[in-house]
Amino acid sequence: MPVSLSVIIITHNEASNIVDCLAGVSFADEIVVLDSGSTDQTAELARAAGAVVHISPDWPGFGPQKNRALALARGEWVLSLDADERVTPELAAQIQRVMAGGEGLAYKLPRLTQFCGHWIHHCGWTPDHVLRLFRRGAARFSDDLVHERVLVSQDRVECLQAPLLHFSYPTPAHYWRKLEQYSQAWARQRHAMGQTTSMSRAALAGVVAFARAYIFRLGFLDGAMGFAVCTMQAQAAFGKYFALYCLNQDHEAPPNP
Repeated sequence: MPVSLSVIIITHNEASNIVDCLAGVSFADEIVVLDSGSTDQTAELARAAGAVVHISPDWPGFGPQKNRALALARGEWVLSLDADERVTPELAAQIQRVMAGGEGLAYKLPRLTQFCGHWIHHCGWTPDHVLRLFRRGAARFSDDLVHERVLVSQDRVECLQAPLLHFSYPTPAHYWRKLEQYSQAWARQRHAMGQTTSMSRAALAGVVAFARAYIFRLGFLDGAMGFAVCTMQAQAAFGKYFALYCLNQDHEAPPNP
């Protein structure tokens, strides 16, 4: 049978998210889950929900892992999701409509993110247009270890209107865990590219990140949670440069006699 839409999702210990994520894309012809060795029930729950589950024994980084999942898809169209994202009925209808139209090549989805139970409408988090829907063969993911991008072969990207819901940070602990993961991956990638930094650059990155998010991107309009988000973004900006600084120092340190 021809496959019109393949949904691809990479996972690791997403048992608390995967069922709700898959429920929103039940209209897809194929759902591919590429799991990187979860120790919870992610794989079993995904199979029970109708997904085709593949297990990857290693973790090459977000970009390469998503390209692996893309290679497993058979659909004419591909929708890439994270396990903590939800496709609403309104967004599902728009996706099916543009696929039926057959004119576009790739589409960005406006993403709305929740932080500790509050929807964040400013802080640079909204609008957050993420390219997730594209024709298979017309795009691939960058090879970045973190903050990967969809690379489209032609400049034909349009935007949908209904939001993609993002439940990324249910508690501060989730944020700090992701911050550490992303900061270390970003620092390793930049260190491998030969980039160096200083402590003053790390401090400046944190100050600029807070000012940009809280003042220029109107984070103050999100109240107390907006302040928390902007403060954590400042910490994230400082943290990734601090991690790179430490890698530079380790590399430059003379060997022990």
